[in-house]
Amino acid sequence: MRIRILDADITTLEVDVIVNAANSSLLGGGGVDGAIHRKGGPAILAECRQLRAGHYGKGLKTGQAVATTAGNLPARWVVHTVGPVWSDSEDRSGLLADCHRNSLQVARELGAETVAFPAISTGIYRWPMASAAEIALTTVARAEPGSIREVIFALRGDAAVEVFRARHNSLA
Repeated sequence: MRIRILDADITTLEVDVIVNAANSSLLGGGGVDGAIHRKGGPAILAECRQLRAGHYGKGLKTGQAVATTAGNLPARWVVHTVGPVWSDSEDRSGLLADCHRNSLQVARELGAETVAFPAISTGIYRWPMASAAEIALTTVARAEPGSIREVIFALRGDAAVEVFRARHNSLA
């Protein structure tokens, strides 16, 4: 499985799956979540509401993942996952790894070949970028690829790209 790291707007990528750093409500929010809902249009929100009316009535738990249409986005599907909030007093790294692991599992179940991730939990949830890169890249590199042949980390800004590339190079 090939891993690429790009400075890119995840909502513009022509991939099978875009991973959304969602909030537990699945009803949109800020950051990547808000951009995906805005650009993807009402079809994503409609499917998220159906999920909330069914099995996910209390919302999506941290680390879980679920798929919806991608609506107007160039991707085929959006896989929503809820990242953990950073804590300096409690190790939540397993939950962040679960976000990546479970998102890849859902993508494989869909038959996806290409998956794009943002830097989950590094925005408003304050996860340190270096730690997020370590967890994300290690988890993806160890994952069973199945149908997935390429994973892209679509990041914003030179600093994030440099941190992820440095970690990726140390894994090679």
